Amino acid sequence: MNRSRAATQEVYDRIAAHFAETRQYPWPEVTEFLEAAPSGAVGLDVGCGNGRHLPPLADRVDRPIGLDISTELLDIADERTDVDADLLAGDAARLPLASDSVAVAISIATLHHLPTRELRVRSLDEIARVLEPDGRALVSAWSVAADRFEATESFDADIEWELPNGDTVDRFYHVYDEVEFEADLAASDLEIVGSEISSGNCYATVTVK
Repeated sequence: MNRSRAATQEVYDRIAAHFAETRQYPWPEVTEFLEAAPSGAVGLDVGCGNGRHLPPLADRVDRPIGLDISTELLDIADERTDVDADLLAGDAARLPLASDSVAVAISIATLHHLPTRELRVRSLDEIARVLEPDGRALVSAWSVAADRFEATESFDADIEWELPNGDTVDRFYHVYDEVEFEADLAASDLEIVGSEISSGNCYATVTVK
């Protein structure tokens, strides 16, 4: 499978409408983080998809920003959310924001789609770069603890998405074990404040080192 940035965009543009139908509500782990997060001027959702986490983000910040690689998903986010958010097409490993400009950030189910460790750590570094010195972020990735997996160590996989017409599309995942998840965070410019495995995902609350 082609695992380039362009290929990821093509996949999510193709499945955007069906994908968005299955992603109606914010995850409780995210709303819990945001309810306790500091308020601020700017908040960022890296890999915002259909925008389901933008409303709770908007409750904490004056200017919510949603970034995604898929322009089709961004169009859906624009249509379905009732918040005044800036929606940007962009790369999680090259954020188009100024340094020290974000009070609160979330990166939910995005990190695991980056095809190399270098890009995953770079994405974490980018979150650190744009965060204010006392900012907070929540990062999540799919865990080997999810019910559908029997593995105990990290692995790469191409996992099918089935469209309503029966067509299938492969999506790349790097499925994390807890040790590697924390190791990648430690290798970045982020510092772990707390971490957990919840609902089959690795989560870490982080700040800038």
